[in-house]
Amino acid sequence: MKRFLDLNDFTREEVLSLLELARGLERTPEPRALAGKVLGLLFFNPSLRTLASFQVAMARLGGNSFVISPGQGSWQLETRSGVVMDGAAAEHVREGLPVLAAYSDALGIRAFAEGKDLAHDLAESNFKLMASLIDKPLINLESAVNHPCQALADWKTLDDLAVPRTARFVLSWAYHPRALPLAVPAAALHMAALRGMEVIVLRPEGFALPAAIMERARRAAALSGGSVRETSERADALAGAQVLYVKEWGATDAYGDAAEDARLRAALRGWCVRDDWFSSAPQCRVMHCLPVRRNTAIADEVLDGPRSLVQREAYNRLPAQMAVLHQMLSS
Repeated sequence: MKRFLDLNDFTREEVLSLLELARGLERTPEPRALAGKVLGLLFFNPSLRTLASFQVAMARLGGNSFVISPGQGSWQLETRSGVVMDGAAAEHVREGLPVLAAYSDALGIRAFAEGKDLAHDLAESNFKLMASLIDKPLINLESAVNHPCQALADWKTLDDLAVPRTARFVLSWAYHPRALPLAVPAAALHMAALRGMEVIVLRPEGFALPAAIMERARRAAALSGGSVRETSERADALAGAQVLYVKEWGATDAYGDAAEDARLRAALRGWCVRDDWFSSAPQCRVMHCLPVRRNTAIADEVLDGPRSLVQREAYNRLPAQMAVLHQMLSS
């Protein structure tokens, strides 16, 4: 495996094999597997779990890592093509990334969506430019509309809890004071569809996921025996659900328009997940990739209650990342 950029690049069987490797490394660590290997981590955006899990995973496999956060102890890096560099950025990724790749055996990059032009972000334009500059193994640590590392850990979490392959999985929008990227909801949707689940996207009017993201999930579901649909009716979505995956994202009808997005979400503060959501789904478990705003997206009573899987998800970032690195770099 030379690149881990998108679960869609792999067959269902290949993902299952990677998950089996994660479980094996969890049971029986291999502390010398990546001895002498170096992982470069480039974070254009903040991180807690992704940063820590990759550093720890590399260390537990016997390798080393370094972290670059542009503008924080290193030069600010420009990612746009054809730009006149008379602003804050002192160096372009066209010069910087080949240097970092030369210093490492693999490189991971986190670069969020710009959030201005939906077509530009859906095309992963910035990430694809950076990927084209690197001839070493590459890992997507979260891009404009994808987060495969989180999706792999989420799949493992479902397996750990023995959630049936065909169970009802509800991906629900939740309130946040501002628009957030589409990467995690898109990745979670695709993961559940590829797993073969009955997937329902629950969202208010104006916050439907882009058609391209929905269509890709439907294709994955068709290959795995699952299904995908969407609704704005909470009772319809949650009836009999076994998993509620909560995530905030921006209004796709007002993508890049902060004022209109704010207007659309102003009346949606009730989309905070509380215990009364689960009257028709008493066994339903709750997932969220974190970070999460308490009592804004999910109430304390849910996060601190027996339904919550958020800490299990966060833990699973480590074995999932170990599996990716082992598959990519172990000789």
